[in-house]
Amino acid sequence: MVKIENKAHKTIKKTPLNPEHKLLNAEMINFYDWEMPIHYGSQIQEHHTVRENCGVFDVSHMGIVDITGPDAKQFLRYLLANDIDKCTDNSAMYTCMLNYNGGIIDDLITYKINSENYRLVINASRVQEDLTWIREQVKNKHKFNTQITQINTLAIIALQGPNSSKIISEIINPETMGVINQLQPFQLTQYKAWIIARTGYTGEDGFEIMVPDEQAGTIWNSLIEHGAKPCGLGARDTLRLEAGLNLYGKDMTESTSPLCTNLKWTINWKDETRNFIGKDALKKESLDDPQEKLVGLYLKGKGVLRDGQIIFLKEEPCGIITSGGFSPSLNNAIAFARIKFKSLENNNTNFTPEFCVKIRNKMMPVILVKPPFIKKGKKNLNLIFESDYIAN
Repeated sequence: MVKIENKAHKTIKKTPLNPEHKLLNAEMINFYDWEMPIHYGSQIQEHHTVRENCGVFDVSHMGIVDITGPDAKQFLRYLLANDIDKCTDNSAMYTCMLNYNGGIIDDLITYKINSENYRLVINASRVQEDLTWIREQVKNKHKFNTQITQINTLAIIALQGPNSSKIISEIINPETMGVINQLQPFQLTQYKAWIIARTGYTGEDGFEIMVPDEQAGTIWNSLIEHGAKPCGLGARDTLRLEAGLNLYGKDMTESTSPLCTNLKWTINWKDETRNFIGKDALKKESLDDPQEKLVGLYLKGKGVLRDGQIIFLKEEPCGIITSGGFSPSLNNAIAFARIKFKSLENNNTNFTPEFCVKIRNKMMPVILVKPPFIKKGKKNLNLIFESDYIAN
């Protein structure tokens, strides 16, 4: 769930849209030293709005880092587990940035403007750690001719939901809107001083728009005037959980690799000559087989699944919930859990065995499913069979 912090000794940062949130009477929280809206009255209503219509989020707390120069592509092919070489101009790529042990320093999106100009959008909780790591790597023995620049003059507005194209068309000229309508997921276009990308963190169609700080308030209000509903971090968290999207610091950390966090697909092995950070560790882990896997849980019965709850199989602990919460779309508790898959090998049934979680000293059964829980706005509960679970 959304992290609420109370660190009075730190300066609280505010996005360019902070005054707009307060005019809308948003409930504000401290989120990694940013004052951010958690909701504008009803987190559940905001969640349903994104699934059924269109919501708009302020995500300007995310970090923006530009990687430029003649060796920018070569550097990113070394820095990231996915391969930026597969991206064309004006496209984007989701990837993990790993340490030498294969642990995830951060997950991020890389936007390719051209062969010497890339933009990384990184988690707000990891900005300083990421910048320190990136700057250390660019100075290593490879001596990349690359510049690293943190950008602090742009806001990011996420427009998400099935009606997002209709609403954005109201503030874009018709000629550019034709280009935007043709964008496939993880493609982008430039409009005025904006970058508009078909990306998001909700499982719905939508756009993330990077705009100059001074224009953010006007664009935000215009989107709302044309039908988008303001949404806070609370709905963003339940939406991403339903969509099967990991959260850094919960479902993945520096001590977990993509292989045990459902992110094996983000590792690009195609070019065997490419050396990227963490490659050797991942190869070794692949040969040894990961001892844990990240799965989805669906609670059978009433209750709440929370981070840190222990999962049991035949009364023996076998895993832990990494992200848990209530799914407004399913009207049920769901979660991600990291489970030791070796615990299944002695089970003789063809179906997923009975797992339980302890809630208020009562053992409650849960069903193992393959995320996402919601796909294209519809229920998507794919049960995990024992054979699938061990093999994947």
